[in-house]
Amino acid sequence: MSFEAKLKDLGVELPDAPAPAANYVPFVQVGDIVYVSGQISMDANGLITGKLGDDMDVEAGAGAARRCAIGLLAQVKAACGGDLDRLVRVVKLTGFVNSTADFTQQPQVVNGASDFLVEALGEAGRHSRSAVSAASLPLGVAVEIEGIFQIK
Repeated sequence: MSFEAKLKDLGVELPDAPAPAANYVPFVQVGDIVYVSGQISMDANGLITGKLGDDMDVEAGAGAARRCAIGLLAQVKAACGGDLDRLVRVVKLTGFVNSTADFTQQPQVVNGASDFLVEALGEAGRHSRSAVSAASLPLGVAVEIEGIFQIK
């Protein structure tokens, strides 16, 4: 089954890849590796904002991380000329969680992205990862995730 078909089965439609908000590019390809700039938590209703450990719980944070992963796949699809099936594997994610100083469940939040990628991509979605706290993130978003992907 193609990745696009699997996403459709999951009820996920990739949005158009968002344009960068400043002086950077959304992705850089070097050989068969694509480095995708950080994707912030947003959905059809706009930005998903909040601070974990204050006004957002882990479940909502994991949902925000899932939306970041959808944004990452949209960028990979754009890097692949619109053919997501050129994706070979997710190599690494770095997740930034807008959280209070005493919040320690960043990995459980970023699991929202990791679990989604494995569900959508199978073994190709398994990756290395970092999940770190941030005192604040752009526009007050709850999560930002960047990724490294291998394509063919």
